[in-house]
Amino acid sequence: MTEKPSLNGDEDGAWLTESQSQSQIALSSDANETNNGDRPAWDSKIQYVLAQVGFSVGLGNVWRFPYLCHQNGGGAFMLLYVFLLAVVGVPLFFMELAAGQSIRQGSIGVWKHISPKLAGIGYSSCLVCFYVALYYNVIIAWSLFYMGNSFQYPLPWENCPIDVTTNDTGRAYLFRQVIRCHIQSMPVLLLSTVKECARSSATSYFWFRKALNISNSIEESGEFNSIMTGCLLAAWSIVSLAMIKGIKSSAKVMYFSSVFPYVVLFIFLIRGLTLDGAIEGITYMFYPRLEIWGNMQVWRQAATQVFFALGLGYGSVIAYSSYNPVQNNCHRDALLVSGINFMTSVLASLVVFVILGFRAKNIAKGCVAENVGLLSSIWTRTQQDQHGWPRFNMTEPTSVSVSDYREWYSHYGATLGLNITDCNLEEEMNKGVEGTGLAFIAFTEVMALFPASPFWSALFFLMLLNLGMSTMFGTMQGILTPLMDNFKFLGRHRTLLTVCSCALGFLLGLLFTQRSGNYFVAMFDDYSATLPLVIVVIFETISVSWVYGTDRFLDDIEDMLKWRPPVVYKYLWKYVCLVAMIGLLAASLLRMVFKGPTYTAWNESTASEMTLEYPGWALVMIVLLIVFASLPVPIGYIHSTLQHRRLLGADSVDDVGKEVNRDLYTKCSSVEQLDFNSHQAAPEEDDVRPRTTFLPVGGEHYRLLPQQEEEEDEVEQDTGV
Repeated sequence: MTEKPSLNGDEDGAWLTESQSQSQIALSSDANETNNGDRPAWDSKIQYVLAQVGFSVGLGNVWRFPYLCHQNGGGAFMLLYVFLLAVVGVPLFFMELAAGQSIRQGSIGVWKHISPKLAGIGYSSCLVCFYVALYYNVIIAWSLFYMGNSFQYPLPWENCPIDVTTNDTGRAYLFRQVIRCHIQSMPVLLLSTVKECARSSATSYFWFRKALNISNSIEESGEFNSIMTGCLLAAWSIVSLAMIKGIKSSAKVMYFSSVFPYVVLFIFLIRGLTLDGAIEGITYMFYPRLEIWGNMQVWRQAATQVFFALGLGYGSVIAYSSYNPVQNNCHRDALLVSGINFMTSVLASLVVFVILGFRAKNIAKGCVAENVGLLSSIWTRTQQDQHGWPRFNMTEPTSVSVSDYREWYSHYGATLGLNITDCNLEEEMNKGVEGTGLAFIAFTEVMALFPASPFWSALFFLMLLNLGMSTMFGTMQGILTPLMDNFKFLGRHRTLLTVCSCALGFLLGLLFTQRSGNYFVAMFDDYSATLPLVIVVIFETISVSWVYGTDRFLDDIEDMLKWRPPVVYKYLWKYVCLVAMIGLLAASLLRMVFKGPTYTAWNESTASEMTLEYPGWALVMIVLLIVFASLPVPIGYIHSTLQHRRLLGADSVDDVGKEVNRDLYTKCSSVEQLDFNSHQAAPEEDDVRPRTTFLPVGGEHYRLLPQQEEEEDEVEQDTGV
């Protein structure tokens, strides 16, 4: 533990310096066993690695990283991501691993150990973890809902429902169904469908209307979605059962939840490579567009993705590493986990682009068939020859290839004056969707085209469920471990703390199960974690680099690992990482101020998405979320400063009391003490010297000064003075 700092400093800032000089991060093995003898530990190294990989590899690797590659230059974005991962991500990840492993405490204890004034960093991490847990478990609830609906044939989002209240037919939708049935050699069934579904798509309708029953804006809260409320309760119950025994129970679940998503991704990749359009999707993914490196927003997005992909600032990395033995090679773990995280993102991107390529190819083929069918119905053979129309098989519009049609359109299409489109495959690829839209709209649409579609759908959403759960376990450890380490009462009641935390999370999570709940999920995802986490990591870097000192930190790591990490980490921590985090914070703040917080809403009447501005009360809510998550840092500093001054004041009062007492007491000399002892115990023989009695170290002996003549005579008789 950190020694209590000196209270005799002349300046208020002296306490931080004093505590810094006295705190020693690297603990010996014996000290660790003494202080953390009852602390849980991983059963094996593979358990620990799977836990760290499971936490860092989450839903963002599947639907956020591919989207950013899709929108920001493909291979060029990957190169930029690798560069930022090497110079910012890995050093900060290594720093958190080393701090947690050496001190063997959660996030609160680690930063409090370096200096009492930094304890607020850990509390901010806990609060942000709680924010993330609230909305992240809602996404898990959505996955549960879709997985439960996957055991039907046909899938419930494969076709639009029948509108029994009107005879109006969604012609656009029906025509797409005709083309789709032609492609798949399925019978055509013309029925009247719901307008909202006919104007959008079957998968969009199922997501927005059946799953979410979404309102038109965040201001229309609506009633609770009973089905989603039940799924949310099930999600929190699973988390509670998996976490109830600490890492012993969650680690066993990790063996499945961390490994199973890789199995599914490889299965989808193999299946996807056999699809028409897969090669076009992969080509689009890796084709580098280096001009995006000049766009600062791309740098901001890449840095943000590195930041969140590794789970920096949550405290979960620190919590997991605190259960390691001190001699564990955390530097190798940092490189290993970071590398696995990046390769997982690449694997997920391959799967996503293969699927998106197949989807885009099908949409383009449908577009070609629609245009060919339209022209063949209104043009005679003479008109077709006049416009260079190739000898297509007019009776089979679906047999026309996209490349042949596009070649004809490039020469004659612009001169027609008709409502004929280009059917550009790249344009369809550019319409990539992000986040929940990718998983619950685009992927569900593609899986409905697969043979044995219920199997593929259940497999996909089971993968999402496992990805979400493994990240959720790490997030909850970022909350529970610091609280149990810092408050012994909570540490003795681990089960009760876990159950109460999950119950509170479910009750607050009801905010996200109302009809406008999806908009609150987007709000929390965009604003409640980004800025506070960046602030937390900035203070973490300052704490290690400038308060404790990078040289001392490297010395402690050397004592722990028995070898010294490269000196480049010193300069990366002190300058590169700190400047990068401050730049990311400034860019995020400027973007939020100048662009203004907005969200994407679903309009039921137009059956389309639109961008809306948050109302005033929602803006206040966003500001409060950011402020509440960041507030523990200054509050912790102020509280420690006031406590220090109060102790200084109490110490000054003690000093005054000592001065008053010195009017009545005087310090005895060693000679007087020896004379006193010689009178009390006279030697039996004259040639034997009396045994000298040394004073205790730091002890001070006082005797009463004479106050009156009677007392003085009495003292002289007793002491021989």
